[in-house]
Amino acid sequence: MENPNELSLSLKSLAQNPGVYQFFDKNGEILYVGKAKNLKKRVSSYFAKEQLGKTKALVSKIVSLKTIVVETEFDALLLENNLIKTLQPRYNIQLKDDKTYPFICIKNERFPRIFLTRKTPRDGSKYFGPYANVKMAKGLLELIGEIYPLRNCNFDLSEKNIQNAKYKCCLEYHLKNCLGPCENLQNLEDYNQNVEAISGLLKGNYSQSLEILQEKMLRFSSNLQFEQAQSLKEKIELLKTHKAKSTIVNPSISNVDVLTLVFDDDLIYYNYLVVANGSVVQSYSSELKNKIEEPKEEILLSVLVEMRNKFNSTSSEIFLPFEVDYKIPGLALVCPKIGDKKALVDFSIRNAKFYRQDQLKQIKIVDPDRHTNRIMAEMKTLLHLSAEPRHIEGFDNSNLQGTNPVGACVVFKDGKPSKNEYRIFNIKTVEGPNDFASMEEVIYRRYKRMLEENSPLPELIVIDGGKGQLSSAVKSLEALGLRGKIAILGIAKRLEEIYFPDDPIPLYLDKKSETLKVIQHIRNESHRYGISKHRAKRSKDSLKSELDHLSGIGPVSKKKLLDKFKSIKGIRNASEKELADVLGQSKAKALHLLLQEKNKN
Repeated sequence: MENPNELSLSLKSLAQNPGVYQFFDKNGEILYVGKAKNLKKRVSSYFAKEQLGKTKALVSKIVSLKTIVVETEFDALLLENNLIKTLQPRYNIQLKDDKTYPFICIKNERFPRIFLTRKTPRDGSKYFGPYANVKMAKGLLELIGEIYPLRNCNFDLSEKNIQNAKYKCCLEYHLKNCLGPCENLQNLEDYNQNVEAISGLLKGNYSQSLEILQEKMLRFSSNLQFEQAQSLKEKIELLKTHKAKSTIVNPSISNVDVLTLVFDDDLIYYNYLVVANGSVVQSYSSELKNKIEEPKEEILLSVLVEMRNKFNSTSSEIFLPFEVDYKIPGLALVCPKIGDKKALVDFSIRNAKFYRQDQLKQIKIVDPDRHTNRIMAEMKTLLHLSAEPRHIEGFDNSNLQGTNPVGACVVFKDGKPSKNEYRIFNIKTVEGPNDFASMEEVIYRRYKRMLEENSPLPELIVIDGGKGQLSSAVKSLEALGLRGKIAILGIAKRLEEIYFPDDPIPLYLDKKSETLKVIQHIRNESHRYGISKHRAKRSKDSLKSELDHLSGIGPVSKKKLLDKFKSIKGIRNASEKELADVLGQSKAKALHLLLQEKNKN
């Protein structure tokens, strides 16, 4: 293999032509395959500056390279696609080969059969699909069967076999699901006309099938064959209904493809639409893993080639979500800005996002650890944290006009509540309703104790409130020498603004973001926990206050009553017998009479 000096010489001798480049490691294993409009510029860019993340890891392993010069940019794109499939390099995007998705096959045989299949051998048959929705494919086959009677048997209907009367009509003929070509009751020309109409229908050309059926209906009607005409009329209505259920776009937008991407950390979700005769006839969504930080244009082109091959697309135009500076013979790459074409691109993006949501829901059910890891990685990125926030603590204060003030601390581990670690703080140093001072006290007490006990500190603190509460919390962290060691943010309720220390401009996260949902959950949980403990404290203090005025009820009796009935309401609703179980008969009778008098007043 090459040494660094030889690699440097290889870089200097690169051609400035379109082509494909391959990177190898010290063992000669293929690392990456890429394409370029200018090999020298593209390959040199990997080594000209310091790379980041996964690209840095790739570059550090490169020991040698190989290039293949081609005539055009499109040749480079096709060669790259073939080499990736053949060599399967470690750092290249690997598109999923969803062989489990079915196709509708028009078999290459005399009196062709039409059926669902998951295999697409090169046998001259026509394949339409793939259909991501199997139910839709089966429904389409049922519709075709109702409109066009075709055989579904496996007989070899050669001319010789039919002339020799080798086969007899089966039950399908008597049920009028087949017109009996096996006994020469339907000629090949008539049968093939139906097959041609079905082929057009599968391509989205409903008009051709409707015209053929309407022509036959009128012919039957003029020949006074009203029963046959009525049957065709019903089939026409069936086809019109199916057409109405299809996603309709502007009729002037015909025979185009649409491809869009949705990026999510190291995963990319894409949607591919086939539009024919004013209708979306195919919609296919999938995902792929971005193993290094490839430009989005490169990713889109890789997916484009794969999808065009998968769908055997012959359209001369494709709509894309952004401009791509690349030339593909016979194919116009269009990025619509307004109108129905832009609406079609937006529709494709929504499909990619829906697919993403569906995949995330499945991951959450099937692989909860992967779901958690993804959210933690997302939070680290969006909140600009130095580490994943596996341990988060949230704080909120609660009081009623300054009375019974408490501070609540909730603990989340891996994005989920850890309720046995929740803590409540009775405010000791603050007089009156002062949220800022209360927050300062609670934060100081919490982390002073954690430092004294050498407990593991959280990676993130979430404060319920805006700049004021956040500043107060930061003061305590600074006093404890923890500023900069624990990430901290405040979330304001009105617009869900997220504030960071020393940054006056808030961060606004996407309302559907998992990161925002976790932060909101922490905020809501700290508020709920604080309110519940505040109410309990207020109720106990109120109860103690009322019991203080009852003669014969001392501290021990008060504690027993509180432990048993929990609140003043519980004591008021208790029967004399229930009170007697706690206090004894005489005290219970006196207390019951006093409470009854208070209730009357």
